[in-house]
Amino acid sequence: MDKRILLPTDFSKNALNAIRYALDLYQEQECTFYILNAYQVHGYSIDSMMVPEPGEERYEAAKKASEERMSKLMDVLEFQRDNPKHSFETISTFNSLLYAVSTTVAKKDIDLVIMGTKGATGASANIFGTNAVDVMENITACPVLAIPENYRFSPPNEIVFPTDYRTGFKRRELNYLMEISRIHKAPIRLLHVERESKLDPVQQDNKALLEEIIEGTDYSSHVLTDVKVHTGINTFVQSRESDMISFVNEKHGFFNALLSKPLVKELGYSANIPILVLNAN
Repeated sequence: MDKRILLPTDFSKNALNAIRYALDLYQEQECTFYILNAYQVHGYSIDSMMVPEPGEERYEAAKKASEERMSKLMDVLEFQRDNPKHSFETISTFNSLLYAVSTTVAKKDIDLVIMGTKGATGASANIFGTNAVDVMENITACPVLAIPENYRFSPPNEIVFPTDYRTGFKRRELNYLMEISRIHKAPIRLLHVERESKLDPVQQDNKALLEEIIEGTDYSSHVLTDVKVHTGINTFVQSRESDMISFVNEKHGFFNALLSKPLVKELGYSANIPILVLNAN
């Protein structure tokens, strides 16, 4: 069965870079890639009661512009589209990006969203960019892989998985982490950042469950104490030259804070390596 991967684009260089990363990451896998552009009409707000209708001049002009740019994008990707294991579908839709992604994930039974972390209008103060943060925070039906601006693909050498072991794990939550690890022979580094290195009974049980789930993959466990979470992760990633990080986005969990915008700005590593956000469901 092929994998269904959604690739949002605003036609920026960063979005193109994320698409190319996705095609390389799954080069040897049977995949259908859905390339999505959510366009808007100048002078109209998506949230407004007054929205242009199909057939109206400005609506049709915006639709045409999106479709023309999509066609040019597919021409740019022509060389990488030669992979017989890959097929493509393009989608241009009048909507906000978040709603368009959510709707497409449901309609197309998407397995994974891969997108750039800084769009055409991204400010340097926003490491992720507002759009990427919104998608990572709100798309919970499937994982989201965020690719930093200018990050060039190379097979991941290891994947850092930070956890506090305070919540349980489910196999289905970790499928994509284990799959990428297996495809690229990238070891998983379990990283526990805590003030106390000793785990309580609940944490011990959850650690045992996690290790049972990922048994058969190459992994190792690591502990950092007496350090702030984001500082510890940053230091660990930089010292080992890790090139992917993944964590489960618990709605009320400890690492939920990793997606808050103020903390994102502090996480220097997030601007340098891809981040795979798994979702607890």
